[in-house]
Parts: sequence; C-alpha cells; structure tokens
Amino acid sequence: FSQQEQLEWDDVNKRLQHHGFKPVFFADPVENRNLSDLVLLDKKSAGEIRTTLRTMLTDSDRRQTLIQELIKSNNQLKEEAHGHKSRAAQHSDRAIKLEGLLDALKTRIQDLEDGCLGKAVQQLSHTQQLQWEKQEAQKLSRALEQELSKQKKEAAQLQRKLYFTTKEEERRLARQNQAFKDICNKVSRQNSPADQQVLDVIEFYETKMTQLMDELSSNVSSCVLSKAYQDQQKESKSQIEALMREMERLKQELETRCVCVRACVHSLLMEINAVVTNSDAPFWLHRQRPSSMGLNKFEALVPTLEMWAQQLHLLKDLQKGLNKLTGRLTPWQTGEGDHRPAEEVKVEDMMLLVNTMLENTATDDEKVLRSPTRYTLGSMVSHFQKLFDVTSLSGVFPRMNEVYTRLGEMTNIMRNLQDILQLDDRTPPAQVVNHVARLASSSRIHDLLGDDDIDSVIVKVRQHEEFFPAFHALIVDILQTLGVSNLDDILPALKSLKQTAR
Repeated sequence: FSQQEQLEWDDVNKRLQHHGFKPVFFADPVENRNLSDLVLLDKKSAGEIRTTLRTMLTDSDRRQTLIQELIKSNNQLKEEAHGHKSRAAQHSDRAIKLEGLLDALKTRIQDLEDGCLGKAVQQLSHTQQLQWEKQEAQKLSRALEQELSKQKKEAAQLQRKLYFTTKEEERRLARQNQAFKDICNKVSRQNSPADQQVLDVIEFYETKMTQLMDELSSNVSSCVLSKAYQDQQKESKSQIEALMREMERLKQELETRCVCVRACVHSLLMEINAVVTNSDAPFWLHRQRPSSMGLNKFEALVPTLEMWAQQLHLLKDLQKGLNKLTGRLTPWQTGEGDHRPAEEVKVEDMMLLVNTMLENTATDDEKVLRSPTRYTLGSMVSHFQKLFDVTSLSGVFPRMNEVYTRLGEMTNIMRNLQDILQLDDRTPPAQVVNHVARLASSSRIHDLLGDDDIDSVIVKVRQHEEFFPAFHALIVDILQTLGVSNLDDILPALKSLKQTAR
C-alpha cells in the first residue's frame, strides 16, 4: 500500500498503543504463502476501519477527560465541605472557650467566698478539737489525782500497820528473851508438867514469830511498790502540768490566728470595697452609698461583682460586633483578630479597633477619604502577602511587578483575540474563550475528515452515520459468535478456528 496509508496506520497504531491496545500488523502476501492466516482488506474498508478506530479512540479520550473533570470537581467539593467543617469546628471551639471564660469569671467570686468560709470553718473545727482535747486532759487529770489520793491513803495505812507490827515484834522478842533466860535458869531442874507447858508456849511463839517474819518481808516489798507508785504519780503530775501549759499555748495561738484571719479577710473586703466605691467606678455603682457601720457595708459587694461579671460577658459580644463591622468597613485587613482566645478580649483592643475604623472611614467636607494611615497600609501589605503567597516584605515589589506583567500580557492577548475574531471590545473573556473553543472543535473536525468544502464534510458525516451502525453491529455479532470481549482477540480466535477446521 502507499506511503500515506502507512503513515495513517502508524498514527492509528500509536493511538492504540497509547490506550493500551495491541497495534495492527501488516504482512506481504508474496512473502507469506499461507494465505489462510491473512485478512485482506481493500483501501475503502481499511480507511473506514481507521476512521472508526480514530472515532472510538477520540470518544474514549473525551470520556476520560470528562471523568477526570468529574473527579476533580468531586475533590474540590470535598475540600470545600472539609473547609466548612473546619470553620464550624473553629466557631464551636471559640464558643466553648467563651463559655469557659464566663464560667471562670463566675467561679472566681465563688472561690473567694468559699475560701473565706472554708478557712473560718477550719479554724472553728480546730478550736472545737482543742477544746475537746482540753476537756479530755482535765478528765484524765482528775482521774489521776483521785488515783493518787487513793494510793496515798493505802500507803499511810501500810505505814501504820508496819509501825504497829514492828512494835509488836520488839515486845515479842523481849518476852522471848526473858522466857529463854528463865528456861536456862531452870535447866538443872527436872522437867515438870509446868515446864512442858512453857515449852509448848515457846514453840507456839516461835511459829508465830516465823509467820510475822514472813509478813514483815511481804510488807517490805509493799513499801518498795508504794515508793515506785509515788514516783509514777510525780511523773504523771509533771506530764499533766506540761499538757496544761501546751493547752494554754494552743489556746493563745488559736485566738491569735483567728484574729489574723479576721484581719486579713476584713482587709481584703476593705480593698474590694474601695475598688467598688472608687470615683472611677461606673456611675450606677458609684451612686450606691454603702452602710456606715459593721459588715452591712459589704452587702453591696456581691451584686456589684455579679454586675461587673455580666458587663465583662457583654464585652465579648461587643468584640464580635466590632469584628463584623471591621470586616465590612475595611475588608482588605486580615482577620487574625477574630480568632483570638476569649481571655485576650480587652477594652484597649476594642478602643484601638474603633479608632482605626474611624481613621479609615473618616471623610472631609467633599466626601473624599483621607490618606490611609500606617496601620491601614500595613494591613493592605499583609493582605497582599497572604493573597499572593509572599513570605517576606522584600518580595512584595517583585511579585507586584510580576502580577502587573501577567495582567498586561493577558490584556494584550484578549485584545488580539477580540481583533482576530472580530469581536467587540466590551466582549467578556468567557465569551471569547467559548468562541475559541468552537473554532478549535471545527478545526479538529476538519482535520479528522480531511476535506475543505462543506459538501464533502456533509457527505463524510452521512457515510459515517450509515457505516458505523452496521460496522458496530457486525463487530458485536463477531464478538458474541467467537465468545471474546476485545477487538484484539478477534484475529487469534479466527486463526484458531481456521486451524481447527483444517
């Protein structure tokens, strides 16, 4: 076949390989003697097949492009949804922080009251504990004193018994000695019944003396115990005196501590009262005159502090309103102040914001804006850096030059396109782009059909409409008959059928 057909088939094969299909191979009938393995096509059929393949591949490219655009649009929608969710989360976090600040302001006064009451209750409980310990110590002291007096009485009785026992023992020893002497004098005489009675009496007295000696030894051990008990009583008395002194010291310390706590609380209340009744306080609070005597002058502190907390809470709403007003009056300024924590809301910041808005929106008699302030210019430069992704101040001027250069180039391109396409100067850019797209589509149709006049183009289109349904039906029938799903599998299936038939 000719060189032109070879080039056309090469182009078709490249596009097939680009889409992942196998190319179409050509064989010389002279060199290949087995004609049953070849498929012969005339020039018209080959051209129609090439046209059909180009059309199908072009339609595939168009559908792939459409799918990519749909995927891109889906990703953009997902990003926008994620951005909305993140902004909603930020607003929710900020609301939570503002509620936390309100709770903290409400709990500060409550903590102060609870702290004072807690300290007072603690001191009272400590005082009651000391009083209970004092009563217990007094009870123990009285019990020890009673025990001591009882032991003293027992010791006195034991001493009297010991004294009488000693006297009796001395008299008994004297009588015994006298009787022994009498017996010695009568040894030489014969024993008589009277002597036997005397000996019995002596034996009885000796037995009695042994018993008294044993009792005397037991009395001596009782004296030792009595002395030890007296020593213990002295030690207990000294401990009782030490406990009494410690109790007096704790009582004095408790009284001093209570006085100090009352003084601290009273001083704190006086300072708070001085702040509330100061001449710089709000007029509604300043005109309330406190009571002159006692703790009644502190009764107005709690309502006053509650009102101040309410005013502080309203400052956050005022801050929100000022931020919205700033966004409307000066939209070129950055919105960094809208995301500050609730703890940073200050009256000074709001005054500065109001002054800035007054300076930026003030006009003269001729309704002409004044020259911008340094703060306004800085905000505009920051907005430019954020908008055009400039990290440093030194890169602002090069980026501005680049932006103006690109803008000039785009303006010149649009003017040239309007002149070439013979459009009006007021034609919007979107309409110019649509016109160029239509021209590009018509150019692609002209390149595809390869004809210059409109009549030949119409003929080609009609031929395509007549040929494509029949070709498509034929290909579908062949695929169903051979049991394959791809065009590349048709030739191998036919070859296998031919070999099977042989």
